[in-house]
Amino acid sequence: MKEDFLHYLWKFKKFDVLNLKTVNNEEITIVYVGQYLELAGPDFFNAQVVIGTQKWAGNVEIHIKSSDWYVHHHEKDIGYENVILHVVWEHDVAVFRSDNSEISVLELKKYVEKATLENYQSLMNPKSWIFCEKQLKNVNAFALQNWQERLFFERLERKSQPIFDLLEQTNQDWEGVLFCLLAKNFGLNTNGEIFYKMAQSLPFSTIRKESFEVENLEALIFGTAGLLESEKEDNYFKDLKFRYFYLLHKYQMEKVCLEPVQFFKHRPDNFPTIRLSQLANLYHSRQNLFSKISSLNSLKSTYELFQVTASEYWQNHYQFDKESPIKKKTLSKSFIDLIVINTIIPIQFAFAKSQGKEISEDLIQLLNEVAAEKNAIIEKFTSFGILSKTAFETQSLLQLKNEYCNKSKCLECAIGMDLIKKS
Repeated sequence: MKEDFLHYLWKFKKFDVLNLKTVNNEEITIVYVGQYLELAGPDFFNAQVVIGTQKWAGNVEIHIKSSDWYVHHHEKDIGYENVILHVVWEHDVAVFRSDNSEISVLELKKYVEKATLENYQSLMNPKSWIFCEKQLKNVNAFALQNWQERLFFERLERKSQPIFDLLEQTNQDWEGVLFCLLAKNFGLNTNGEIFYKMAQSLPFSTIRKESFEVENLEALIFGTAGLLESEKEDNYFKDLKFRYFYLLHKYQMEKVCLEPVQFFKHRPDNFPTIRLSQLANLYHSRQNLFSKISSLNSLKSTYELFQVTASEYWQNHYQFDKESPIKKKTLSKSFIDLIVINTIIPIQFAFAKSQGKEISEDLIQLLNEVAAEKNAIIEKFTSFGILSKTAFETQSLLQLKNEYCNKSKCLECAIGMDLIKKS
């Protein structure tokens, strides 16, 4: 038994409310359960109950046992002086206010249906991947669909916070923020943070000024990422290195030291050299990229915008000094899908929020055009009967797993609440 289950029972009156009595046999009528605060202090604020013939207005505190009042030292906290009802699962000791008046107690276990308790106990299976995995297929489809939309926007709110933080650091430069987000996206999981720090280290004003010459962009990006440190025989490498140090001097920038980029365990097309060259060519070939991305509303136009390739040198190289068979290094549709999910949708959401605009339906529509992601979490949900056809659905499931399932917030989850209600 956990307190959050008792909070759920009280908040939604999931017990026999018509025959309630205190442990001292006084009748209880609930007028208003109060506001659930989830903050320091009593659990429910400004409740209204009738005990016997007296109507009370004040706070409600909830515990597993009455004695938890003293375990938590509430008797020493004046914030609990206005508690009018102590709701417990099991009553084991009387509790008093500072004026020695006894606080009325409702022992809840007498009034909860057996089926409700069994559903809760069945749900909270500690040996499972997620508690409700065996019951997921029984979830109401309409409730699940509504919950997925809420989860999606919760995830967007979380993703947008670093964007607003970065805006503060860049003096509200949306183009500069976009550059950092795209750099992180191009680095994928392995090199994402290194690429992000690389982008942060480069003033976007410099990127903008040098965008007309792709070799200069590559020199700045490769050099800042630490890929021009060694000595090579390759003439292209030597040219980039010369340009890099020239540009450092030109813009009076200091050389930064970042962690080495990783080649290990990457397919060649995801090598940092290829991804950074593609990023440089994107900014070389697409001026005012933020204004274009902020207005994207279809996957087709997104694919067209990101039709870029690595520089000519990289068509027959994956690393400096190592020639390979010729292959055009374009951005694949699956890679652009990741950009939509992790960069375009979050920055569109954040920009609209900063402008006070409502674009929720547009974001859902765009993400519903993107194919469902493939990863271990989504595969696991699929095995339990929750199928995903679009990235909108997979993003919602990732939020569900990471922020609710992993944190045992079943009673704050629409799925958990729906399953407990079923008898």
